[in-house]
Amino acid sequence: LYRQRYLDLVMNEQTMERFLKRTRIIKTMREYLDSQGFVEVETPVLQTTPSGAIANPFVTHHQALDLPLYLRIAPETYLKRCIAGGFDRVYELARSFRNEGMDPSHLQDFTLLEYYAAYWNYRDNMRFTERLIKHVLREVNGGLALSYGGKTIDFEGDWEVVSLRDILLRDTGIDIDEHPDAGSLRKAIAGKGVEMQEMEAMGHGTLIDNLYKKVSRPGLTGPLFLIHHPIELSPLARRSDHDSRVTDRFQLVVNGWEIVNAYSELVDPLDQRGRLEEQARLRRAGDREAMAMDEDFLTAMEHGMPPMSGWGMGVDRFICLLTDQENLRDVILFPLMKPAE
Repeated sequence: LYRQRYLDLVMNEQTMERFLKRTRIIKTMREYLDSQGFVEVETPVLQTTPSGAIANPFVTHHQALDLPLYLRIAPETYLKRCIAGGFDRVYELARSFRNEGMDPSHLQDFTLLEYYAAYWNYRDNMRFTERLIKHVLREVNGGLALSYGGKTIDFEGDWEVVSLRDILLRDTGIDIDEHPDAGSLRKAIAGKGVEMQEMEAMGHGTLIDNLYKKVSRPGLTGPLFLIHHPIELSPLARRSDHDSRVTDRFQLVVNGWEIVNAYSELVDPLDQRGRLEEQARLRRAGDREAMAMDEDFLTAMEHGMPPMSGWGMGVDRFICLLTDQENLRDVILFPLMKPAE
C-alpha cells in the first residue's frame, strides 16, 4: 500500500483519517508558534556546505555553476543567520535529508520543525517545549494521556530530567567521564560486551551517541528530557558553565524515539571555530557523520549573534506517536520506495 497510497486512501478510512490528523497536528503547532511571536521563514535546501547536524549528507551536482552541493541535513545554521540579522523568533517546517540507514524510526527524506528564540536558554526552551506539546495533545487528542502500542504514555505533570552520563552509567556501568578519549572508551565498551559496527572509525562523541542509542534509548518510555551531552556530540551548542566537557543541551525522548533535539546555542565565534576545526579533523580521519567547516556561518557569528535557544523536532515521529503508528512510512503519504522492477 505504500507504493499505491491512492488505493490505500480510497479503501481504508483509517488511513485517510490518519493523514487528516497529520494536517491538524502541523496546523496546531504552526498556530501556536505564530501566537507566541514566531515568524515562519524559508531557508535553502541546496547548500554548499553540509551543516546543521552531525549526519551523512546527500551529495549532488549543480551543472550551471559546476559545483558539488548538499541536500540540507537541517536548517539550523541558516535560521541562526536570521537571528543574527535581527529576527527575534523564527521557525521553519523543513524537508531534510540524511544519507543513512533505514528503519521504522529513520528515513532519509523527512520533515523537521526547527525554531530559534533570541535571549532564551535551554531551560526556557524546555519549559516552552512542554507547553507546546501539551497544547497540541489537548487540541488534537483531547487530553494528555496518549495511547500507543497498547500502553498509555502520560504527559501530565513535570517531565523527568536526566543527564546522558547518568543514564549510561545506569544502563552500562560505564562512566564516560572516566574515559575522555576514543581509545579508552572503545576498550570500556568492548569490555562490557557491547558490539557496534564500524566502532574503530568513530570519534569519542560518536561512540557515546551510538552506545546510548544501542543500550539506553530503546528502553525509555518518557516523556523524558535527556540533558548535558558531551561537547563532541554538540558542535553548535553552548558549553555548560558548570562542566566544560558538556553542553547546555536536551533531547525529548518518548517511547525510545528522540522527538526533539535542543540547546542553548553557541554564539562565541572563537569557540565555534575551534569545534568546527575539530569536526573537520574527525571527518578527515573517517568519521562520516562529523560536520564540515562552514566559514560563512562563522562570519555571520563574528558580526554578532544574541544568546538564543532553539530546537529541531522530527515531525513524522511526533505524528507516529499521536496516531499510534510504529513505522514512519505509515504517516508519510508517499515514502521513498525501491523500484518494484
